[in-house]
Amino acid sequence: MPLKCGNITVEDVVKVAFGEEVHVPEESFEIAESMRAQLLKRINEGHVIYGVNTGVGELVHTVISREMAKKLQKNIIRSHCCGVGEYFTKEAVRAAMFIRLNNLIKGYSGVSAKTLRTILEFLNKDIVPLVPSRGSVGASGDLAPLAHIALALLGEGEVTYEGKIMKAGEVMEELGIKPIDPQEKEGLALINGTSFMSALGCLAVYYTEKILKNSLVAAMMTFESLRGNPTAYDEKLLGLRPHKTQMIIGKYLRTLLEGYSKKPRHVQDAYSLRCIPQVYSSVLHAINNLREILNVEINSVTDNPVIMEGESYSGGNFHGEIIANALDYLAIALADMGNMIERRIYRLLDSKVSGLPPFLAKDSGLNSGLMLIQYTSAALCNENKALSYPSSVDTIPTSAGQEDHVSMGMTSALKLMKILDNLWYLVAMEYFTASQALEFEPPTAHRIIRAHQEIREIVPPVTEDRVYSKDIENIVEKIKDDFVLRRVWDF
Repeated sequence: MPLKCGNITVEDVVKVAFGEEVHVPEESFEIAESMRAQLLKRINEGHVIYGVNTGVGELVHTVISREMAKKLQKNIIRSHCCGVGEYFTKEAVRAAMFIRLNNLIKGYSGVSAKTLRTILEFLNKDIVPLVPSRGSVGASGDLAPLAHIALALLGEGEVTYEGKIMKAGEVMEELGIKPIDPQEKEGLALINGTSFMSALGCLAVYYTEKILKNSLVAAMMTFESLRGNPTAYDEKLLGLRPHKTQMIIGKYLRTLLEGYSKKPRHVQDAYSLRCIPQVYSSVLHAINNLREILNVEINSVTDNPVIMEGESYSGGNFHGEIIANALDYLAIALADMGNMIERRIYRLLDSKVSGLPPFLAKDSGLNSGLMLIQYTSAALCNENKALSYPSSVDTIPTSAGQEDHVSMGMTSALKLMKILDNLWYLVAMEYFTASQALEFEPPTAHRIIRAHQEIREIVPPVTEDRVYSKDIENIVEKIKDDFVLRRVWDF
């Protein structure tokens, strides 16, 4: 059943990103038309409205004649198509289009029903504009990337359709979709808002939750291998510092360890095992914080100006600072989680610490075992540390100083997505390393036994040195598809 525009959630955005159809009630189009009529009334009365009969940015003081007002809208779209670099994923663009449609359908932006229906057709016929990923400074929203979507609606630029890159106009002609002819205010409304950074944020929430769960499973495989002490996860102990997310992580760990029967090697373990509830609770808190912010943002009106009760208002709802801060917070938490993963991999491979064969090799010396797994994990962690520097504390004024403080939220989002790419590999490497360790120290907890079996379905044990890159890639591919979680995360 198609998802309905209106009060949407992060989860709704993710579903549409991956192909779900969208439904807009007819009354929503009627509301949009009635509010557009209010905008036209203001124009006809001779009021000066930013971006309608003035230039944009520093050109706000340049008044545009009524005759040229419509041409201005196409010019705004074309001139703002300055994106560069690799293209956003199909999922990111679909998510951004859905969020933009949900923002504009509320009517305050003065966009016509015809233009809104065209966005809806693009979504439901899976026409996806090619959008370069670099160019947004996060205020006035995501101007450059949104302009590339708007360009495709004009019948210009390129799109992907049925797996092929095609000219937007050709696809629209083939499907009987008329290109939009943006009227007063529409060009500006299409490009002005936080839809792209919000889209990446929604996808980040989705991916991070998967990574977090997989990381907890991999960590408990390591815990089994090192004969960890479960006392640190005791509910009463954690309850002495009852942060909500810490209590949730503790419950997850206790559930994963049900059936664990080994005598611990130590009275208390190293921090990378003992402090998982405390460190991972920060990640869960950052996820929840970002989701809470996005659930407001994706249901908001984030362009400028807006029409309310027959009046036009200029403001700054396009400014992405609140999203940028939340994206940076999650990036920091994830980079630190990666540091903890690397430390556990190190402990598994150092025989003086683990009590297991050096580098988990069955014939060490002749075989180097998994020695280089820790090198690669260290390299990824180093990259994550550099990427976790918060972009939202920076600003470079734009538009001749009129836009003198910007959020840099898109940079925050792009860096976060790269950190997530690295985290998939780090989690996969802990799965790989811990599964090899469990060949020497078989698991006892029911879910960890199943997790070990699932990893063995993906990669065989290491009996002698081989090329490990493909093993790691195979694990990443499978865990992205919930291969392990489907068997283990049954609670």
